[in-house]
Amino acid sequence: MSNTITTTDFNFPGQKNVYRGKVREVYNINDDQLVMVATDRLSAFDVVLPKGIPYKGQILNQIATKFMELTKDIVPNWLTATPDPNVAVGELCEPFKVEMVIRGYLSGHAAREYALGKRSICGVYMPEGLKENDKFPQPIITPTTKADNGEHDRDISREEILSQAIVSEEDYSVLENYTHALFQRGTNIAADRGLILVDTKYEFGKTKDGKIVLIDEIHTPDSSRYFYADGYQERQQNGEAQKQLSKEFVRQWLIANGFQGKEGQQIPEMTEEYVNSVSERYIELYENILGEPFVKADIANIEDRIEQNVLDYLKK
Repeated sequence: MSNTITTTDFNFPGQKNVYRGKVREVYNINDDQLVMVATDRLSAFDVVLPKGIPYKGQILNQIATKFMELTKDIVPNWLTATPDPNVAVGELCEPFKVEMVIRGYLSGHAAREYALGKRSICGVYMPEGLKENDKFPQPIITPTTKADNGEHDRDISREEILSQAIVSEEDYSVLENYTHALFQRGTNIAADRGLILVDTKYEFGKTKDGKIVLIDEIHTPDSSRYFYADGYQERQQNGEAQKQLSKEFVRQWLIANGFQGKEGQQIPEMTEEYVNSVSERYIELYENILGEPFVKADIANIEDRIEQNVLDYLKK
């Protein structure tokens, strides 16, 4: 199995603190810049799995930074540099405590709720008569709370967000507009690659001068679901599963092995063969989503490489 990076313990000049998310570790430099390291950790059902996936951090970081570049003309973002394949550096922001999930199709969590007979999700109506993976008449925004470590994200409606003053109405309108604009751009880019952007999530923050910007990741296989456009209609008509590019294959493997993140359930064994198969799948995702070959970084001493590249950048 190749080397992976599943945790970091850097001490950069001017470092104030470190925030450790499910996959990314974020270093605060002088309350001014953030150094975000994408690790090779794999999470599903809000649980971090026990083994890292070779190249996963590089893949997520490079997809996210590419899409930040491709969308900065319509939505400003936090990113200023990528000094290492696993690292993004950007402006310190105060994150909004909601994740903006947008869905173009009845898939994943929405499909599971629909199958239980629910016709409303996050206060948004879902039409009768839909089959799993059918397209919605128009994309719907189904926000979730942004969970702290160890907690599960939970669905929340626009009305609850405003009534609980989690986000002001003025700011929330901006988040909604940005979410729709990003999803439309992502949909157009995906179509050019022969893909369908099914659903995704965006996170936003505020800079020190009060500007709302896109943060974290965008249009990666961890935050998004893609279908192959070729054969989509035929598969829907025949009641077949869609051929998809997303982390859903990991969730399905876990479900098939009796794990959905619930209390008392055991994470199934991740063999070397399985770990490497997940790595290969992520590389496939990268190449299809970006339409270019994946170039593997040198991971012989991945932690030393990241540290040196960030130190070199901070010295400039």
